[in-house]
Amino acid sequence: ALYDVVYGGNKFVAAGDGGTTVNSTNGTTWSSRIGIDIGNAFIMGVGYGNGIFVTTTSEGEIYTSSNGGTSWDNRTSGSSCSCRMRDVTYGNSIYVAVGNSGAILTSSDGTSWDNRTFDTPQAIYSITYGNSKFVTSGGGGVILTSSDGITWTEGTVGSNPTLKAITYGNSTFVAVGSDGKIFTSTDGSTWISRTSGTANSLQAVTYGNNLFVVGGTRSTLLTSPDGVTWTPRTPGALD
Repeated sequence: ALYDVVYGGNKFVAAGDGGTTVNSTNGTTWSSRIGIDIGNAFIMGVGYGNGIFVTTTSEGEIYTSSNGGTSWDNRTSGSSCSCRMRDVTYGNSIYVAVGNSGAILTSSDGTSWDNRTFDTPQAIYSITYGNSKFVTSGGGGVILTSSDGITWTEGTVGSNPTLKAITYGNSTFVAVGSDGKIFTSTDGSTWISRTSGTANSLQAVTYGNNLFVVGGTRSTLLTSPDGVTWTPRTPGALD
């Protein structure tokens, strides 16, 4: 299984089970399996910034590639943790990786990483950068915000949902999660609950071509131009 995909440097890179990574220049033709030796662990997040792809793993390891995902270097340092590192992004000239138990790691070059772990028992599932700040989503409705990736402020969207994914687009942060929950914010601090029209768990969200797209369990697919009004869509045949 492939768990995450990112686009950067004119190339798509996807990654998942057993250290598998694949890349493509057009999204249609993909490379053969490229393996990172991580045993039974799996890659949970892929990010891109400043010419470097960064992956995070279920065992707390970090790998980078400067050649489009063709080869990877282990950047795990003493600042890493043994917990799952679930996502990674780049903004404000810094990489930020997040994971279970409030784990936060930062790096200015992708090679050396510093521990910025926030004191919360909640898992951080996703992170995005927009409006000059990093914003995370996680368990218990917890939202963390930071302008520099180093100092973090805790907030909440209320009702304690598990927020599995977050993105930024059209001057709006959108976080999605359990029981069809969708929340939006213009600043990452004040959040408004939106009606999704479904009670299914929402697992992913992205923005592109002037549209937010959300994916969830039971083949749930929703779209919205503004994050406020959502329309259910019917995907093609799924395996």
